[in-house]
Amino acid sequence: MTRHAVLALAVPAILVPAALLALLAPPRIPPPLDVPVGHSFAHPSPAYARLLERHVREGTIEGVSLRVVDYAAIPGDPDYRLALAELAAARPEAMRREERMAFWINAYNLLAIRLVVERYPIGSILDVRDGHADAWNIEAGTAGGRAVSLSWIGDTLRDFGDPRIHFTLVAAAVSCPDLRAYDPVGLDSQLEAAARSFLANDRRGARATAQGVDVSRLLHGNHRDFERVGGVLAFVSSHAPPGVAERLEGVDLHDLGKLPYDWSLNDLARTSVARRD
Repeated sequence: MTRHAVLALAVPAILVPAALLALLAPPRIPPPLDVPVGHSFAHPSPAYARLLERHVREGTIEGVSLRVVDYAAIPGDPDYRLALAELAAARPEAMRREERMAFWINAYNLLAIRLVVERYPIGSILDVRDGHADAWNIEAGTAGGRAVSLSWIGDTLRDFGDPRIHFTLVAAAVSCPDLRAYDPVGLDSQLEAAARSFLANDRRGARATAQGVDVSRLLHGNHRDFERVGGVLAFVSSHAPPGVAERLEGVDLHDLGKLPYDWSLNDLARTSVARRD
């Protein structure tokens, strides 16, 4: 299991229920501006969508094509604080299934950004720690009125039973999927596009080799999640480019190689930036 594979949140055995502790824990984000508690905003939240539009773009890092993030500029953008406030004030329990799924995907990615920008400059999200806890298991911020970790959000998304979530969650690394805002309207097609786009990238997703096929460690580490859709091999065969899919005939999961996983930051400062339309 890779670090990007969502880890179960370890909860100490104490007398006070963990859910109560989460409610009592003081938030570590700025106050929620003028966003009312229980506010139900469009998905993705307007501020979050604007934030990504301004600070995420196509680029390359060490020859890898990806969407890079301008972490240095994000803290100074008023929409960063507003996006966190909207995230904290939202009430996902009142949302429909597609709304909740899009909400938690966007929440994971926004709070991963927060973990980075509050410590920037850093070389990797692996540098984020609090004592013995890593970036996935520390409190990342407030979402839906409760303090959450990336691991907790990841486990919540797993409950939806759709392994394509693994192509949407971005832990600020070069080998992670591309960062985008997700909307419940047409969410299925967005998830499908995210999976196909990731697997089409031969440096991050899947690559045919003389020996067979190498795939991202995201697939190896989360292979059990793909069993409900026929397994990793079936999923890659149906979503990867033809040159990769045809190399999967007659192999099993243990025959798949592993692409190197680059945990360095997907930072605009490290990239040559492609021209935007």
